[in-house]
Amino acid sequence: MKEDFKSVEFAPGKTISVETGRLAKLADGAVMVRMGDTMVLCTVVSAKEAKPGQDFFPMVVDLRESFTAAGKFPGGFMKREGRPSDGETLASRLIDRSLRPLFPKGYYNDTQYICQVFSSDGQNEADVLGAFGASAATHISDIPFDGPMAQVKVGRIDGEFIINPTIDELEKSDIDMIVAGTAESVIMIEGEMGEISEKEMLSAIKEGHKSIIKLCEFQEELRNEFGVEKREFTPEEEDEDLKAKVAEKVGNRLNEIVSIGLGKEDFNGKVSELKSEVKEAITAEEGYEEAGSDISSIYGDMVKDALRNNILENRKRIDGRSPEDIRDIWTQVGYLPRAHGSAIFSRGETQALVSVALGTKRDAQSVDTLYYEEDKKFMLHYNFPPYCVGEAGFMRGPGRREIGHGHLAERALKKVLPKFEDFSYVIRVRSDITESNGSSSMASVCGGSMALMDAGVPMPKPVAGIAMGMIVGEDKSVVLSDIQGEEDFMGDMDFKTAGTADGITATQMDMKVQGISFEVLEEALEQAHKGRMHILEKMAETISKPKENISEYAPQFVNMTISGDSIGAVIGPGGKVIQTLQKETDTEIWIEEDEEGKGQITISADSLEKAEAAKKRIQAVAGELDEGATYKGTVKAIKEYGAFVEIVPGKEGLLHISELEHGHVKKVEDVISVGDEIDVKLLKVEHGGKLRLSRKALLPKPEEN
Repeated sequence: MKEDFKSVEFAPGKTISVETGRLAKLADGAVMVRMGDTMVLCTVVSAKEAKPGQDFFPMVVDLRESFTAAGKFPGGFMKREGRPSDGETLASRLIDRSLRPLFPKGYYNDTQYICQVFSSDGQNEADVLGAFGASAATHISDIPFDGPMAQVKVGRIDGEFIINPTIDELEKSDIDMIVAGTAESVIMIEGEMGEISEKEMLSAIKEGHKSIIKLCEFQEELRNEFGVEKREFTPEEEDEDLKAKVAEKVGNRLNEIVSIGLGKEDFNGKVSELKSEVKEAITAEEGYEEAGSDISSIYGDMVKDALRNNILENRKRIDGRSPEDIRDIWTQVGYLPRAHGSAIFSRGETQALVSVALGTKRDAQSVDTLYYEEDKKFMLHYNFPPYCVGEAGFMRGPGRREIGHGHLAERALKKVLPKFEDFSYVIRVRSDITESNGSSSMASVCGGSMALMDAGVPMPKPVAGIAMGMIVGEDKSVVLSDIQGEEDFMGDMDFKTAGTADGITATQMDMKVQGISFEVLEEALEQAHKGRMHILEKMAETISKPKENISEYAPQFVNMTISGDSIGAVIGPGGKVIQTLQKETDTEIWIEEDEEGKGQITISADSLEKAEAAKKRIQAVAGELDEGATYKGTVKAIKEYGAFVEIVPGKEGLLHISELEHGHVKKVEDVISVGDEIDVKLLKVEHGGKLRLSRKALLPKPEEN
């Protein structure tokens, strides 16, 4: 049955339209969302029952783009879409993180979201449309759901906030931030910004939430018109007798463990030891032989409660810190001798070994998406090997978590990197987490900043990051600085901010409960600012500004400009001249025509001498030969009166027989042969471009008798 699109203006000049009942009618919920000419089909299917023994929520979100949506073909040999791009993966993560807190506790049914981009206008991005559509599809379905929720993107141009800015508007915006939430509160934030203050960031979040309220109200209208009755769901009842038995066996020992002040290994060891003792004692009793998994679940909840209560009541954390304390930090740079820059950043039991490679334009990553094509010149790759948490596991390609963490750290650092025009290197940062107990993405930011400065990248200021947490009680909440693994797992918030001493450059927040008040958010931001300043001070004890020189092992660059009329001569027929120049000077040469029609040339080599030699030869080809300069040429032809020597590709000059040596020369062949490489001096550039060369001018004069 066809249904018309229903629309809502959720921000000035911004309208979203939704249609349901035409497509994907066998899914539990399906909507087509449209903004401009971008259209995303969002579907959700959830199993009617959980699998036997299931003890977690198996939800999967996939946002996928089709190149036909923009009338394009995928790049490369295969002309069909393959594995998800990083952009698709990151968008899928954003949707997942926004939806997951809104399912009822104990709902363990397999649930899958598929958001497919079927039309793209190249301006309105699909990520926030997919999130809104996923919520709307769930809200009108029979699936249990504590929504609705919505996502919006917040930008700012000349001090004015813009909701869901277009691609062109984002080019001029100093904020690119996604905010997700319900009508009551915010549940997820992620984005990058140009060193804005905590106050400005809070204002941006509030502005985004105004539109979220309107989009949630719109979804309520959709449910009233198109929604079906929700299926009944009752969480599995807990065994109160078993809970009492476990509590009796544990006694007060868990409270004692969490209050001692232990490191990760000691804490986990004592908790595991007590768990084994309790399980062994209870399963030995008649009627409880098969209760091992239930005991583990009950015990896990008790550990969580003990940890949270110790923080709420005593303001004391597992390792003995107060809520505001930062773990001990030590750092080192220059650890890897052949990397172009390197750093070790350790904070407590979290450690990142970060390395930097500087490359040429040829090393840029070609990115082809629905919305843009670019040569990516800065990339940060994050790796999380199993040994960093003391486990054995398979080493496969990066998962969604690694892609997401690397992207966050990349966003934090790229805001302070020099423009490519000013520092013509492609930059790759690799962060390998060698130990992990919370906040490894922020360790990557800190280590990445230090490694870039060690590499001599001219950053105006260092960047640091910190992860904040929160424990929510019935009548109080506590904000935690620099959370470790257990506090992340058992807490209610993971809020990461990164930036310089002057402002925030990237952020990410996830709530595990439904929302956060703006008052608590403001408190977390202020506490994060103090923590970031402390970390920056610690980093500055090792390195506070970029090294003056880049590594001797990095490529060397020379830039030059030639007239537009000379570009063709430097390239040559079929690229012959430039290819010859690159081969003979052992360099890489790029030529681009600028807006004024001039040729901007970049020359790279493994030594400055080679690059300068190539520059000199290009100047010659472009008609910028220097009289009196020395050139290495190749003998091309020999005549009775001298030889013709090519000093640069396409430029030959006459080396007269009288200029071969100081003494008399009978035959040119007695001194040189065709194909010889010789050094010659350019005596004069005559009218018409003829070149007069000399070999004897470079030879020592014979001593007089």
